Amino acid sequence: MLEMNDVTFNYGNGVPVLEHVNVKINAGEFIGLGGRNGCGKTTVTRLLMGLEKPLSGAILHDGQDITRQDAAMRSRFIGYVFQRPERQMFRATVKEEVAYGPQQLGMSPEEIQTAVRDALEATGLTKAADAYPPNLNRGEKQRVAIASAIAMHTKCIILDEPTSGQDSADKDRLMALLTALNAEGMTILLITHDMDILAAYCRRVLVIGHHTKAFDGTPQELFTQRADLYELGLSRPEAVSLSMAVPDMPYCKSITEFTAAMLERLGGTRK
Repeated sequence: MLEMNDVTFNYGNGVPVLEHVNVKINAGEFIGLGGRNGCGKTTVTRLLMGLEKPLSGAILHDGQDITRQDAAMRSRFIGYVFQRPERQMFRATVKEEVAYGPQQLGMSPEEIQTAVRDALEATGLTKAADAYPPNLNRGEKQRVAIASAIAMHTKCIILDEPTSGQDSADKDRLMALLTALNAEGMTILLITHDMDILAAYCRRVLVIGHHTKAFDGTPQELFTQRADLYELGLSRPEAVSLSMAVPDMPYCKSITEFTAAMLERLGGTRK
């Protein structure tokens, strides 16, 4: 679906940010993008969105070269949720904000009404349809940005640190929404420093380090087989550490899984 082919990038000062990056993102994947601060994670997503252009190499969509295509054109098939989503909102109400994309696509009024209604329902924002977006909390603003992508029938959403600054309830609600959208076939790519998110929700992890792709594989492979997690700006989630510390314990991607495994083991011991 999306591909970075031998992409190299800097910000015009000759200092490399990314060098010879090759990444293929297939339809329907749920991918986490990790790495230490300043490693180039956000730059990867900005290149995919068309907000930056590579110094060399190509960006492909369904096999077609879109390297010089601008962000407005790419927004037809890629949704982007900024770390501060209010920066991408400029209309007076939530429903008007969500309607903007479909209007730019040339949908009919009836199609726009249906798209907005369905997107607000999918993101749990129906009751906030007439609210002023800047007055919403962070989690709600992110859901408005996601609803905007859904209304455009986007097949891929990129999110930059979507759970930072959120309490546990908002984080769980957002991740449940993204999981549901992914189950319906939407491709999810999210930047995160939250190791629990990488372990519990992502089926594939990309790590940027040393100006290039330093890892590409499953969370289990990353957290159990890599000895350079700290060097890459990562750490092992508590659930994984606990499961690795208990002899013959299976890999556990969350505390919930670890607790269930321990209870099952203790129950079996008592028998």
